[in-house]
Amino acid sequence: MSYFKRTWSFHLLLLPALIVVIIYQYIPMLGIVIAFKEYKPWLGIINSEWVGLDHFKYLFTYPDSVQVIINTIVISTLKISTNILIPFIFALLLNEVRKTYFKRAVQTLVYLPHFLSWVILGGILIDVLSVKDGIVNHVVQLLGFQPIFFLGDGDWFRVTVIVSDVWKDFGFSAIVYLAALSGINPALYEAAEVDGANRWEQTIHITVPSVLPIVAVVTTLALGKILDGGFDQIFNLYNPLVYNKGDIIDTFVYRVGLVGGQFSFASAVGLFKSLIGFILVVVSYRLAYKFANYRIF
Repeated sequence: MSYFKRTWSFHLLLLPALIVVIIYQYIPMLGIVIAFKEYKPWLGIINSEWVGLDHFKYLFTYPDSVQVIINTIVISTLKISTNILIPFIFALLLNEVRKTYFKRAVQTLVYLPHFLSWVILGGILIDVLSVKDGIVNHVVQLLGFQPIFFLGDGDWFRVTVIVSDVWKDFGFSAIVYLAALSGINPALYEAAEVDGANRWEQTIHITVPSVLPIVAVVTTLALGKILDGGFDQIFNLYNPLVYNKGDIIDTFVYRVGLVGGQFSFASAVGLFKSLIGFILVVVSYRLAYKFANYRIF
């Protein structure tokens, strides 16, 4: 009680945020029950017929659901791997820049796309990648190749999604690696230089091993997002031509639930994703603690 008396003002500051979380995050969870009912809006949640696990059984027999899960895993895995590798390489390269003004200018430029929404970037990409008027296809034709339907061909759509996602976030994602690089003891480099090691050898034997623990943390924590393909990006870029390769769980739930009116089935799909995601988050935190001695609690 004495502790609470000393810290009551801090708890009071947290109260508005706690109320918002309860209202918008926890109370809506009560609606999960419609995943186990044949929900009819005019009957309400309570009066709708109880069907148990029927929607979950239907999930694995629905023609498109398996393909959607595969698409989500493929796109998410590629995003996670590239968004770990590219920022890591970028941070190593930027760490070697000795001109402070140039380093800061580069950092500012690569950070900017992160703060733009996919609504804006989606419109830009649609224009830039247009088969008829897009600047990218103009360059492709000048090189003697046929125009590429980036947003209409399933395979090219996946490539476009991965590349644009990396371009948007690699600069911001590199911050954590740059922070780790700044914490390396300069005495290690001085000792290596005395021993005759060049910059490449210093990078291989000092820089990379020093940053690997944080890479392990980022990688393991990213496992919890394996079923999160990025709704905002996919929704603003995809179209019926690429559903077979680009439709992910979140966009599938949107189309089936909000557009198609199958509220119960969409809720079952969303609940399935949430349960798998919860399991993966728990596993990833355990792995992060085991291999990198990282823990939140």
